[in-house]
Amino acid sequence: MVTIAGIVLVLLGGFSSGSFYMPFKKIKNWPWEVFWIVGGIFSWIVAPWVFSLATVPDLFNVFGEAGVAGLFKPFIFGILWGLGGLTFGLSMRYLGMSLGMAIALGLTLVFGALMPGVLVSLWPDYFSSLFPGSLSIAGLCSTSSGITTLAGVGVCLVGIVINAKAGLMKDRQLTSAQKQDGVSEYNVRKGISVAVFSGFMSSAFAMGVAAGKPISEIAKANGVNPVFENNPTFILIMFGGFIVNLVWCMYLQFKNKTFTDFTKSPVGRNLFLCCAGGTLWYLQMFFYGMGESILKGVAGWSILMSSSILFSTMWGLLTKEWRGVSRKTYVVLAAGIAILILSTIVFGYAKYLSL
Repeated sequence: MVTIAGIVLVLLGGFSSGSFYMPFKKIKNWPWEVFWIVGGIFSWIVAPWVFSLATVPDLFNVFGEAGVAGLFKPFIFGILWGLGGLTFGLSMRYLGMSLGMAIALGLTLVFGALMPGVLVSLWPDYFSSLFPGSLSIAGLCSTSSGITTLAGVGVCLVGIVINAKAGLMKDRQLTSAQKQDGVSEYNVRKGISVAVFSGFMSSAFAMGVAAGKPISEIAKANGVNPVFENNPTFILIMFGGFIVNLVWCMYLQFKNKTFTDFTKSPVGRNLFLCCAGGTLWYLQMFFYGMGESILKGVAGWSILMSSSILFSTMWGLLTKEWRGVSRKTYVVLAAGIAILILSTIVFGYAKYLSL
């Protein structure tokens, strides 16, 4: 039952992740560089502090015990993740929610799930201390649970590739007018390029969580409920990401002369939508952090990414991003979604084997 609870929590995070861009699509008269950073203030500054202060009573003491060196590691990974998060927003802009998330989150899943283990395997003297508790690839392969987890990553990756295939089939079948009816700035070449870069860099978030495990241990030692142990680390990672996005969005605002567009109406409605989208974005990490404290390791991150693709595809269908494609394309898309669901079952079984 504990494993099921962990999976459900991560799936809630996946729903939040797959849904967060929906409010942004409803914003009017604000260009991307304006609404992205306003939403980011809620995602990466306001929500992490509000949720952490509510769940970690002695938050500032936790940071004090961690010391500058302990706080610096997750922050640096946050800067790297910020580069991925920035281009993640661009992948939605150019490809739409379904295809953009399939490619970007697919690579994020693979790199985020496996990179700590790969680095610990290659340079154990350095990375074992940077990613405390992370198993090497050999360590994963030495247990039934680890082998099953790696199999889950493989199954999930197959599902993601099939989803991306469906997206490319859609690209060949629709006219330019049909594509832009669902995604106003549709550009498959530019979108795939930024999605690939985003997937690689966004994996730094999972590595930031791994590097922040000493902070989580301090939080637990101070009486914090273990399901909230990752919340202090999220503040540091997201602050690093916020800085990167702020610099880029300010550059675009001055370049495009949109730095006054915050005042364009409907201001109140747009602010509400930014708050909704930004808070939904943070909730993916809030629920993931709770679930990861139960599942531990690769499984939680992989379930988060695969379910994010699942729910974003659902929204893509509901918002008619796939309108006009052939029945064969829908079958391919359905097959990809079914395999993603199967991967979640495999991860759950891997956790069961580790008990």
